Amino acid sequence: MGIREIAKKAGVSVATVSRTVNRVRRVSPDIAARVWSAIEELGYIPNTQARALVSGRSRLLGLIVSDITNPFFPELVRGFEQVAVRSGYEILLASTNYDPDLMAATVRRMIERKVEGVGVMTSEMQISLIEQLTDRHIPLAFIDVGPSAPHISNISVNYQTGLGQAVEHLRRLGHRRLAFIGGPLTLKSARLRREAFLRCFSAAQMDSDRPVILEGDHTLEGGFNAVQELLSTSDRPTAVMCSNDLTAIGVLRGLDAEGLRTPQDMSVIGFDDIHMAQFMLPPLTTVRLSRLDLARLAFEALIGDIEGTAASNGATYRIETRLIVRSSTARLSMRDST
Repeated sequence: MGIREIAKKAGVSVATVSRTVNRVRRVSPDIAARVWSAIEELGYIPNTQARALVSGRSRLLGLIVSDITNPFFPELVRGFEQVAVRSGYEILLASTNYDPDLMAATVRRMIERKVEGVGVMTSEMQISLIEQLTDRHIPLAFIDVGPSAPHISNISVNYQTGLGQAVEHLRRLGHRRLAFIGGPLTLKSARLRREAFLRCFSAAQMDSDRPVILEGDHTLEGGFNAVQELLSTSDRPTAVMCSNDLTAIGVLRGLDAEGLRTPQDMSVIGFDDIHMAQFMLPPLTTVRLSRLDLARLAFEALIGDIEGTAASNGATYRIETRLIVRSSTARLSMRDST
């Protein structure tokens, strides 16, 4: 089965089939629909490598994530792949596990595979590696951390809204002694969340001392281990907010191991709203950062640059956050407030 049979079935030229398969815009929508109908009816599967040689385009996008074992990232990958496949692109995925050497190897592999754009959904990337890509006019899309330069877009997360809603939620429930377990301060995303929380706490006018601030590592184990430190403070917090859901789930387990109940003894709030958050016991109150919206914005930023529908000097996109209230937070009793 080849494109000659497709051309005969669709009643068009071989060149028209080739242009349709390679998504050249000169083909009218009606003719393209006829060609795709013939392709489906005859069960033809195009040779993507041959197409790349003919068109000069790989139609391949890179996607770099930090830690594929964190449920946030598989959910992001799924969303990115969904929007990419619908538009005729394939995905080359890499998980760096925060390893600079692995990041460097990933960039080399993506250049070798001739990716047309890269979504950098991780916290840090060396300038030299960024330049290896942009010097080849490969568009990049970052979350919060990309430098201002041609072919680089940034998706700016509005942490303030969701964290502000979370602090206000706890204030209305009567909590004044709060704790915040952040991520590693070596990561810009963790620093941004910590700073946003402190601004929200100050704006809420809690009439209390500064909150307890702990540095975590965005893992289940980190949240579990942080519980001991929380409970050893002289003025034990009645509520704890976490920089991500994995940390918060670890806190739930740590409190249970100490014979404490959530939310009766301590309210807990996460961040991200990963899928499993709603199935925890109790279901986790958390700040939602939509992975599907994040994936869609990253894809749109890359395609806008690749296909010339957006300025190639880089753009900034904004994504919102919002509080999702479940059962891991509750009103502070008079007994617990003393």
